[in-house]
Amino acid sequence: MDLKEKLVSSFMAFENQVDVDTYVHGIRTEAIKTFETTGFPTKKQEAWKYTSLNKILKEDYSVFPKQENNIEYRDVKKYLIHDIDTYKIIFIDGKYSSHLSETTHDGIDVCLMSAALSKPKYRLVIENYFNKAATNDSLSSLNTAFSSEGAYIHIPKNKLVNKPIQIVHFSTGNESALMLQPRNLIVVDENSHVQIIERHQSLTENAVLTNSVTEVFAKKRAVVDYYKIQNDNQKASLIDNTFIKQKQESQASVHTFTFGGNLTRNNLNFYQHGERIDSTLKGVTIIGDKQHVDHNTLVHHIEPNCESHQDYKGIYDGNATGVFNGKVIVEKLAQKTNAFQANNNILVSDKSTINTKPQLEIFADDVKCSHGCTIGQLDDDALFYMKTRGIPEKEAKALLMYAFANNVLESVKIPEIKARITKLIATKLGVNIGFNL
Repeated sequence: MDLKEKLVSSFMAFENQVDVDTYVHGIRTEAIKTFETTGFPTKKQEAWKYTSLNKILKEDYSVFPKQENNIEYRDVKKYLIHDIDTYKIIFIDGKYSSHLSETTHDGIDVCLMSAALSKPKYRLVIENYFNKAATNDSLSSLNTAFSSEGAYIHIPKNKLVNKPIQIVHFSTGNESALMLQPRNLIVVDENSHVQIIERHQSLTENAVLTNSVTEVFAKKRAVVDYYKIQNDNQKASLIDNTFIKQKQESQASVHTFTFGGNLTRNNLNFYQHGERIDSTLKGVTIIGDKQHVDHNTLVHHIEPNCESHQDYKGIYDGNATGVFNGKVIVEKLAQKTNAFQANNNILVSDKSTINTKPQLEIFADDVKCSHGCTIGQLDDDALFYMKTRGIPEKEAKALLMYAFANNVLESVKIPEIKARITKLIATKLGVNIGFNL
């Protein structure tokens, strides 16, 4: 039995063991039908032309973990942003860990998706927002069919959340191979502001496949600042599907930092419904060996006087493969749009590969849009200059690569995140950068 058949046959058993209302049950039933019809994506599809899932789908994944493996804070502290006070929603092998988490209902809801899907007091929000941004592609539908746990965040009007929210998923290796499908719903009402940090981390070398879906709704003048830290081990694969709907004058930014993992696919979709909206998509990818990272982005400009800024930097070593497939759509009514898109890459090794395709589809005539990509190596003249000033070649290369990625870090608004990413970059480049950057 292959993984698709295993998932489809497991659906009825899953539905019988979770507590959801009739509304959600109907959505799940339609979603599993969609997945059963379409199956997993293949390279025959244009959006997956350079990314094959065949190898990771051959594992015999456990769909439902048999038991929860308790872990202590000291075992996972290094994976958390622990030097600042945060709300924390932490899961172990897909199960909520109450002793590691810090949730709240004090003026805001930072809690569990399972509670929101089953309790009547959340019904109105669920009916208005659950599965209203996610598309019905095969992987998002698969997640919808099996959605039971994840983060539920609702920020009412005029709230400035006083500390960031961390969403962290740990896998402990209880199963020889494990498939996780977390589902996050984030609703930020008018004039509110929230910062969110997300991470998926395997604690062993056992195979893990995570198919995650996050829906974000930024209402009028809301501000959403989102950070994804992806630095998993070589047996962990992540398919991250994030959908963001924005209303007028809202600001939403997503920074994606990808350093680890076997195969990582980031599907990031922004939909602008209103004027004077600002969307920011930035990322840094540094990988080597046989790692594979695919960034697939969409910004849909629907109404006038809006902006979007995409800036993705990639550094590829060994036999690593990178993919960037970015699309900006400007509808006919979206006049005065300002859309910027850039993907710049450095190939450190002769065996590394990058496939990049920035795209613009413009149907309006009064816009300012640009896109472009570069693929190259480090500047030999700059290297020579630094070496003549007494900087060893290894450190010189590392500093040039850091400088290459640095403008992405400049827009990070949480200093502790910036410091953590700086250390991760230095570690990935194999040098000790002896000063604060």
